[in-house]
Amino acid sequence: MILTLKLIFLFVLAYVAGSVNFSILVCRLSGLTDPRENGSNNPGATNVYRQAGPFWAGMVLLLDMARAIIIALLALYGLPVGIVPWIGLGLILGNRFPCFHGFKGGKGVANYLGFSLVLAPEWAGIGAVVWAGLFLLWKTPFIASFGLVACLSAGIITRPDIGASGITATLLITALVVAFHHRNIRELRPHQER
Repeated sequence: MILTLKLIFLFVLAYVAGSVNFSILVCRLSGLTDPRENGSNNPGATNVYRQAGPFWAGMVLLLDMARAIIIALLALYGLPVGIVPWIGLGLILGNRFPCFHGFKGGKGVANYLGFSLVLAPEWAGIGAVVWAGLFLLWKTPFIASFGLVACLSAGIITRPDIGASGITATLLITALVVAFHHRNIRELRPHQER
């Protein structure tokens, strides 16, 4: 019973924390328009980079990752490792459907990176290298993000203490992050067919 209450509390906490969209806040504070109204219409670090440059994009990335690291550490402190990925799911859902921003949010990649940095730090490093390689090859951030997310998920799933529940949550996060990029995928297909 206590474990269930902890799980519910941490899941809700992760969702609420994920609902604070730093790209929207940073754009407001720096006098820029809402990132959901420009560029790719995605309130994430890549779109902030397009609008405001590397400093503000880096700030958004660091804030997203720091928040995710804190949530992951709290989850590891209060729950068995095999349940912790479910808290990551709450964080990703909060980022995508933020209660503070009209349920129109980002895609969760930076949050997943920060969260995974706690659970599988070496795989987060591998994922960053894969992201850079794919970006140099394709010049398309979301394709590079898929490589990153695949590495992060592989790192969590291959932990010997993760169990079936943790694997299920991790696969669900992976599927959702890919699904959240549906617009990017649709827009890429006609471009490739030319």
